[in-house]
Amino acid sequence: MTVPTDGPSPINHIALIGNFLPRKCGLATFTTDVFTAMRGRFPDLTVDVYAMDDFPGRYAYPPEVTGTIPQNDLSAYVATARAIEASGAQAIWVQHEYGIYGGPAGEFLLGLLDRTTLPVIVTLHTILEKPNVDERRVMEGLLRRAAKIVVMADRGADILQRVYGANPRQLAMIPHGVPDREMVDPDTLKGEFGWDGRKVVLTFGLLAPNKGIETIIEALPAVIAHHPDLLYVVLGATHPNLVAHEGEAYRDRLKDLAASLGVSDNVRFVNSFVEHDELLRYLQAADIYATPYTNPAQITSGTLSYAVGVGKAVVSTPYAHATEILADGHGVLVDFRDVAAFAREIDRLLTNDRDRNRLSQRAYARGRTMIWPRLAEAAIAQIRASVAARPTRLAKPAITPKPLAPDLAAVIRMSDSTGMLQHSIFSIPDRRHGYCIDDNARALMLMSAIPDIDATTRDKWMTIYGSFLQYAWNPEARRFRNFMNFDRTWCEEFGSEDSNGRTLWALGVTARDAHERKHRDWATAMFDLTASMAFELGSPRAQAFAMLGAAAMLEARPGHVLALQILQRFPDGLLELLAETRRPEWQWFEIVLAYDNARLPQALIRAGQALERDDLVRCGLSTLEWIVGQQTSPEGRFRAVGTESFGRPYGAPLQFDQQPLEAQATVDACTAAFEATGERRWYDEAMRAYGWFLGANDLDMPLASTDDGGCFDGLMPTGLNRNQGAESILALQLASCAISGLSKLAESVSGASRDVA
Repeated sequence: MTVPTDGPSPINHIALIGNFLPRKCGLATFTTDVFTAMRGRFPDLTVDVYAMDDFPGRYAYPPEVTGTIPQNDLSAYVATARAIEASGAQAIWVQHEYGIYGGPAGEFLLGLLDRTTLPVIVTLHTILEKPNVDERRVMEGLLRRAAKIVVMADRGADILQRVYGANPRQLAMIPHGVPDREMVDPDTLKGEFGWDGRKVVLTFGLLAPNKGIETIIEALPAVIAHHPDLLYVVLGATHPNLVAHEGEAYRDRLKDLAASLGVSDNVRFVNSFVEHDELLRYLQAADIYATPYTNPAQITSGTLSYAVGVGKAVVSTPYAHATEILADGHGVLVDFRDVAAFAREIDRLLTNDRDRNRLSQRAYARGRTMIWPRLAEAAIAQIRASVAARPTRLAKPAITPKPLAPDLAAVIRMSDSTGMLQHSIFSIPDRRHGYCIDDNARALMLMSAIPDIDATTRDKWMTIYGSFLQYAWNPEARRFRNFMNFDRTWCEEFGSEDSNGRTLWALGVTARDAHERKHRDWATAMFDLTASMAFELGSPRAQAFAMLGAAAMLEARPGHVLALQILQRFPDGLLELLAETRRPEWQWFEIVLAYDNARLPQALIRAGQALERDDLVRCGLSTLEWIVGQQTSPEGRFRAVGTESFGRPYGAPLQFDQQPLEAQATVDACTAAFEATGERRWYDEAMRAYGWFLGANDLDMPLASTDDGGCFDGLMPTGLNRNQGAESILALQLASCAISGLSKLAESVSGASRDVA
């Protein structure tokens, strides 16, 4: 049968993430069964399997596995997100279990899901009622990201709402799938296993202390008194984690317990991971299935579901899944660790064939409602609903954004008497992360760039941000420190090259643009004191920042010797880098794309103008043209080079995460290009980059908070990063100032052209 196409969202392609056979665990079996069920029920459906891999290279995965994800390799999660995005899949279905995904409590999975735009459906195989901090954080992350959360028992939905505050409309209950097998007389199969003439009680699963096997062994003497032919079969390999910790010590303890009770001849351990069909034969050959599990919160038991599916009389402890699947007389429940109750109920069912057979019939009838085709149908219904609920993006006409008036409100919100704080939670400053010189350098530049604030306010904040830079200078190390704790203690003796270069840039701009002479004089003195350290900078971006500061200083103080030396030192190095890395399709200074990319051509243009070197201006313009092309979406919008792109040699830029810094850098670089050439195209490119802040972007979502001058931290695949850190706020405000100045310049150039005509 094909996937139903009635309704708005026909589904023909999904991605499935989980463990997969031949990895030996219950989740691998489940995911494999899910894959088989979906393809069997909907043969036209493409199901791409991405298998979690705890030991890369160990498993010979079948062709059905599209890709593997090494458990502890975060980059593999990101790469998988890209692959899924590019595959044409319409939704992602995740099988979630703690312990199979990397990072604390498996948080690497969130990194994958947050880098896709697709609806996510998560089936939870464990739901913890008392999670630790990491487990709660990951589960809440899944709840935020998932369109639908699938549980296999109503108790799971209750816990999610009560403990995690889940929205009940987000939850769906789909029982664990079971194979569609005929009900058979156990005695017809016992010969396969050497069980002829014996009554058999079976427990199956990876052997571990939480299985409660001791309870059944301790109950055996009382049952054997009436049924000496009883055989208790413990089927399954020891859990791999337990083997790694203590070998087979637990299994040996169980054997010793049986020997001490005189029931060794009535207990058989089958120490192997049995394949699917063989497991079903074992289950069908047993008279009673017992699950003496000790964890009341266990939400799912695949083996219990299978036992019900083949029609076994079940005696179980009342853990969450058992209380639901065995309710209304579909099985027998006894208290946890109640040896006498297990002995009594097993004895009763073995003694009374009629009761045992009736219980088996009732279990088998319930199992018919849980067969794999029913699970496939229920799952595809949830997937279709999730896809249908996605908002449809309509193409919007290209518009010229109206620049925002610069607004200090959000900058001041993030600032105190020490300086500007780095990060926020939504719009509230997060003091735990303290301050950094990068943001205070940018804030100092803004105080000179923003036009319409009163002198007292400007003086106050110029002084605070300038004081931060001044205090950050470490004369012994001859470097600026970068990170400061909230208690005003420094985190290091000197900061990164980029932070030092950016500080020199701010000093040069302040020396040129500050409204009051006292601030210009201070900035000039600080530049003179510190700028010689620029000659030791090796990072191309740090050199570019220093060049921009030196170019500004030369405008402020024509003939300034140190500024001139900086400008003469670095441009040729950038030209050499470009010559080394250039390819026909790659016109860039490095073999990778990173952050603040447009600052490199901007620095060359400004240096070329200051030094009257046309070769530098031409190189700056050509490389700016190339990076602008890389930052253009197929729809012609500005697309900031996403952080996922960083570090990929000669790799085309990736779409997310897009950050405001890139849009601001492009506005500034295009402004420099317009000033150098007077060409209208650079004005248009600057406006296109600025429009990104206002919603002319891949998600049609404005990042600018127009009522208070704030700016969200970036575009994620799933929407906005709604935090408003200092870097983002400053990027918007500095870009607004630049666009305002560029618009006035463009008008004057246009007016002059008309006058000449």
